Amino acid sequence: MKGSRLLLCLCSVTCWLSLMPAAENKIFHFGPCRILMSVTEIRSGFTAIKANIVSIATGSWGAGDLCGQQFPKPCGADRCCIIHNLFNFYMDKVFKHCQTEDSYINRKISSIANSFLSIKKKLEQCHNQNKCLCGQESTEKFKQILANYEGLNITSAAIKSLGELDILLDWMEKSR
Repeated sequence: MKGSRLLLCLCSVTCWLSLMPAAENKIFHFGPCRILMSVTEIRSGFTAIKANIVSIATGSWGAGDLCGQQFPKPCGADRCCIIHNLFNFYMDKVFKHCQTEDSYINRKISSIANSFLSIKKKLEQCHNQNKCLCGQESTEKFKQILANYEGLNITSAAIKSLGELDILLDWMEKSR
């Protein structure tokens, strides 16, 4: 009798745990795309290096937003398009050119890039199903981000964009 209660209890706990999503994972809504991801890991890595990244960017060519003021309001159908473009931007331009002389910072950047790659793959799947429409607002905002980025030294622009990662993460969380 005690054995069957214990077995029933273990089965119940196992079922409950398997149905419950990981505490860090949240579903983000970007227009028609629903992406399950953890921003906690990205924030943790970014927090560990933020002071160093900001000092490198500020020391290089001054403070100010490169893309922070360019994100569209978190509402609207363009969210899917802009987030897809931003993840491609970070993977293709920012992380590729974001190298410092500190190996610890480089490892953290690599870890953040790996997290972005995982999310980017999920966004690609949704985008490839033609669910993401790029309206005029998102197209113009993204063109402005690219123009700001390309107007700077490539390494400085990459470091500056990485330093603004918390702005992107905040925007994403408002989009939930």
